[in-house]
Amino acid sequence: MKTKALFLGLALAALVMGGCSENPGELTSDPPVGSPDSTPSLTDTDEAGACTYYPSGQAAKTVNGTPDSNPPSTGSVTITLHMSGGDVTMTFDRSPAPCAVGSFEFLASQGYFNATTCHRFVDGFVLQCGDPLAQGFGGPGYRFDDELSGTETYPYGTVAMANSGPNSNGSQFFIVIGQSVNLPPDYVVLGTVDPASMATIETNIVAHGGVDPTDPNGSAPRQGGDIISVTVD
Repeated sequence: MKTKALFLGLALAALVMGGCSENPGELTSDPPVGSPDSTPSLTDTDEAGACTYYPSGQAAKTVNGTPDSNPPSTGSVTITLHMSGGDVTMTFDRSPAPCAVGSFEFLASQGYFNATTCHRFVDGFVLQCGDPLAQGFGGPGYRFDDELSGTETYPYGTVAMANSGPNSNGSQFFIVIGQSVNLPPDYVVLGTVDPASMATIETNIVAHGGVDPTDPNGSAPRQGGDIISVTVD
């Protein structure tokens, strides 16, 4: 078995999208169903707003409309994932990424994340969720641009958007479960998981180790990785 350091080094070195890659943003070797036009058009709600949501393939689960194009840009929001392994509470800061946080709230309010599986677990690296198809390429039928300063870091407990390249954010997100994860500043940071919830993840997901042998994709966590419902405070 490769050492963890070598495993993560190879993961970060990969730049070409592939289904077995361990970079959070490298979701699949296949483009989303009905990939976006090369010159995307604005939706009706985006025309005068700060956030633009471009059509991007077929939604993996029913989504009615698009998020608010003028979401709040100050304050924070508390979001709890009620998972099969226990509750995971996250605090999102709106100011660095109002579009990403607003999109997450919008999808959560529609039950988009309910009854889904965190499809990707890499011990010492990340737990990735947000694809109702649990295959790594499902999205909400829209995408939005990056909100990056270029100084982003991803310490233990960080929650950030997964992507398949620049300005390709959708619904997938990851939680950093490694103590020393060096990622390039390419992933929009949503916020952090509180310490008690990280302990829940460690005890009920990480401690069981490895991936579910019955998962056809060979990447879902062995136990505790199902999202039952989501509460937005």
